[in-house]
Amino acid sequence: MTPESSTADRIDRERQRLEALARLQILDTPPEAMFDEITRVAALALGAQHSAVTLIDDRRAWFKSHHAFPAGEVERDDSFCRLTLGSRDLLVIPDLAGDDRFVDHPMVCGELGLRFYAGAPLVSADGHHLGALCVLDTRRRAGLSLGERQILRGLAATVVELIEARRLRTVGAIASQVVESAPNAVICTDHDGTILFANTRAASMFGIALDALLGAAVARFIPGWDEATRAAAENGGRLAGQPLEARRASGEGVPVELTLGRCGFGAPSGYAVIVSDDRARRALERENEAAQAFLEAVIEHLPAMLFVKDAATGRYLLTNRAGEQLSGRPREELIGRTARELYPWLGDHYEAQDRAALANPDEAQRFENDFIRCDGTRVSLRTTRMVLDGPDRPRQYILGLSEDVTEVRRAEAEVLKLAHFDSLTGLVNRHSYVDRLNDLVAAGTSFALLAVDLDRFKSVNDQFGHVVGDLVLAQVGERLQGLVTATDLVARVGGDEFVILLIEDDPAARARGVAEATVAALAQPFVTAMGTAFLGASVGIVLAPSHAATTAELRHCGDLALYRAKATPHASICLYHPAMEAAARDRRALEIDLRDALARGEITLHYQPVLKVDTGEIVTVEALARWTHPTRGPVRPDVFIAIAEESGLIVPLGAALLRQACRDAMGWPDRISVAVNLSPIQFHAGDVYTTVMDALAVTGLPPHRLKLEITEGVLIRDVERTFVELERLRAQGIKILMDDFGTGYSSLSYFERFPFDKVKIDQSFVRGLDSTRAAGAIIKAIVGLGEALGISIVAEGVETCAQRDALVLAGCTHLQGYLFSRPVSAERIAALTGPGGPRDLRAIAA
Repeated sequence: MTPESSTADRIDRERQRLEALARLQILDTPPEAMFDEITRVAALALGAQHSAVTLIDDRRAWFKSHHAFPAGEVERDDSFCRLTLGSRDLLVIPDLAGDDRFVDHPMVCGELGLRFYAGAPLVSADGHHLGALCVLDTRRRAGLSLGERQILRGLAATVVELIEARRLRTVGAIASQVVESAPNAVICTDHDGTILFANTRAASMFGIALDALLGAAVARFIPGWDEATRAAAENGGRLAGQPLEARRASGEGVPVELTLGRCGFGAPSGYAVIVSDDRARRALERENEAAQAFLEAVIEHLPAMLFVKDAATGRYLLTNRAGEQLSGRPREELIGRTARELYPWLGDHYEAQDRAALANPDEAQRFENDFIRCDGTRVSLRTTRMVLDGPDRPRQYILGLSEDVTEVRRAEAEVLKLAHFDSLTGLVNRHSYVDRLNDLVAAGTSFALLAVDLDRFKSVNDQFGHVVGDLVLAQVGERLQGLVTATDLVARVGGDEFVILLIEDDPAARARGVAEATVAALAQPFVTAMGTAFLGASVGIVLAPSHAATTAELRHCGDLALYRAKATPHASICLYHPAMEAAARDRRALEIDLRDALARGEITLHYQPVLKVDTGEIVTVEALARWTHPTRGPVRPDVFIAIAEESGLIVPLGAALLRQACRDAMGWPDRISVAVNLSPIQFHAGDVYTTVMDALAVTGLPPHRLKLEITEGVLIRDVERTFVELERLRAQGIKILMDDFGTGYSSLSYFERFPFDKVKIDQSFVRGLDSTRAAGAIIKAIVGLGEALGISIVAEGVETCAQRDALVLAGCTHLQGYLFSRPVSAERIAALTGPGGPRDLRAIAA
C-alpha cells in the first residue's frame, strides 16, 4: 500500500467514525444520571480522583459525564483519550510527568497536576471508536491490577450499551411522537383486521376509549374494510385516498378518506392505515362561505378602535365595539357625524390629521394625542390613518386605528425613572448623582459631600441572604432620606455605598450634624420578617469648593475622608483635611516599598512561645511578621499587613512567611509546633491547601507540627467552602486553631460544624481581667465550652502574674504573652527549647 492510499484510507475511517458518532446524537446533550453514575463508580472502584466519559469529534474531547473534573471539554490535541482511537486495548500511563509526550501538558504541569491516566476505548457495535472511559489521578501509580482492568473494561462496555440504547429510545420516542401528533387517525391491524395499535386521534374519530379500540375488529368502524383490502391487494398491497364512510361507536357516520398499506405485523402481514376525516374539507367550504361574517367579527372584536370616515365629508361610516368603549358613546351616536360635532374641543385637531393623511395617501400617518372620554377619564391615543380607494372614486375613505397607549406611556415614564433612580432604594442612582455633582461644581455652588459606607453589610448578606440584604438597603435609603431637606440629594452609588449632598441652608455648618445623625440612624436595628440585622456606618465629609474645585477631586477627597473614618478606631466620622492626601501618598509609597521588601525577602519572622499550663513547657510558638524599613525603621505589623491585604500582596507574602516558619521549625525539637496566622483575604484569594502542602513538602516539616490560626472573619465570608478547605487540611494532620475568639461574629454553630483543635481567647478579655467582671465571666464561659467539646484553650496577651493566676484558675490549658517572653528570633527559640534551655518558663515569669 502506498503512503497516499494509506492516508486516504485513514481519512476515510475517521470520516466514518465521525459519522457514526453523529448518528448517536449524544454530543452536547445535557447531563444524564446514568452516565454520571458510571463515572462516579469508575473513580470509586479504581481509587482515582477523577473520571470521565470522553467522546472525541474532529476538534475536541467532550465529556458526556465527569467526576471531580473541572472542565466540560478540552481541545482534541490536549486529550489523553485521543490515543485510544484505533485500538481496543486499555491505555495506561503510570506517570504522565515522566512521559515525554505529556511532560509539558497543561493538565500535568499546571494547577490540576495530573500524574496517572488509564482509559478504556468506547467501541460501538459496528466497530467505530467513539472515545474512552478514563480515570485520572494526581498521584503516580504503578498501573492497574487485573481486576481493575476488568472493571474498567466492563464499565466501558456498559457506557457503549447505554449510548446505543439511548439512541434507540430517542428514535422510538420521535416516531411515537410523530404518530401521536399526526392530525389523522393512524391504526395498525393484523391480517384478520384486528386493531393492534391506534393513536389518540383514531379513538377520538371513532368515539371510543383507546383501550377499548385496541383488539376490536376494524370492520366495526370501517364497514368497507373488506372491499378496501381487496382493492389494496389488487394494487400491490397499497390503497390511497379511498373515500368511504366510517362509523363511530355511537353509530354516527363519518365521511373519511382511507389510505393503507401492508406492514409486517405477524405472518401473513397486516395493514397500516391512515384515516383522514373528510369533514374538515366540508367545514372549510362552510368557512369560506362565512368569510365575510368572520371578517366582521374580527373587526368587531379588535382590541383597538377601528373607524372609517368619508374622506369628503369627514363623517364616520363605521366603527367597532372598542370604538364605543374608547369614546364612551354608542356607535349610533358616532355614525353619520363629524369629529367637530362629536368633540368640539378636538375637532380642529382631528380634521387637521385627516388632511395630513389625504396629503400623503401612499403612507400611513401616525398621530398621538390625549383624549378625554365622556366620563372625564384622560387617555393617550396613538392613531394610524391611511387612505383607501372606494368603489366610487379614489381616496374615498379614511381608515383609522386608535390604540390606548396610556399604560405604555406610564411604563416609559417608569423606565425613565429607573434611568435616574435606584430601583431598590428609590434614591438617585450613581449616574444622576454624578450629573448633579458636575452641575453644582460648574455653577460654583457651596455644598457638602458626605460619603457613607455601611459597616458589616457583607456579613448581613452572608448570614441572612441577599433578600434580607435588599430589605436592609431599602430601609437604609428611607432613613437617609429622612435626615435631609427637599433641596438636598441622597444617592446610592454602589452596593453598600451612599452619598449625601447638602446644598442649601449653610451646608458646611450642617455637615457634622447630618453625619452624626446618619451614624446614629444606621446603628439602630434593621428589623425584617426574616431576621434582625445590625449595621453601622462610616462617613467621610468634604466641602466644596474649599476642599476641592472639580468633581474628580471632590470624590477623591470624599474617599480619603471615608477611608480615614473607617481606619480610625472608635471614630465613624472624618472631615477631610489636606494632610490626608499626603497620608494617602505615603501609604501608596509604603505599598511600593512593601513589594520591594517582599521581593528581597526583607519581611522576617519572630516567634512568641505558647506554654502548656500544667508543665510550663513551650509546646508551640506563634509566628509573627516583622518589617524593618531601611529609612522608616520598624513598621507596625497591623500597618503593613493591612496594606498587603488591600493590595493583594497578602497571598505571596503569606506563602513566603509560611515557608519560612516551616523552615525555621525544622531547626527546633520535634515536640515544638509552629502556629501561623492565615488572613481572610489570603484564605479566600489563593489556593490555601496547595500553598500549605507545598510549604510542608519543600521544608520537610511534618504536618502535625504545623498549626494554622484563623479568625472568625475567615468563616463568615463563605462558610461552606471554608469548612471544606479546613477539613482537607486537618485530614493531613495539620492543627486548626480559632484565633481572637469572641471579638467577631462568634457563632457556636462553627464548633458543631468543625472540630477545632484549640481556641485562642482574644487578649482584650485578658486585659479586661484587671478592670471588669464581664471579662472573667466570658473567659470562664469559653473555657467551659472548650472542656465540654474537648478543645484546648489558649489565652494570649498575658502580661501580669495576676492575669496568669486568674487564667490558670479559670481552666485555660495554654498561656502566651510578654509575661513569659516577647517575640524573639528563631535562634532564640532554638536556645529556649534546646537542651540548655529552661524547661519551665513559669519560673521565669514568677
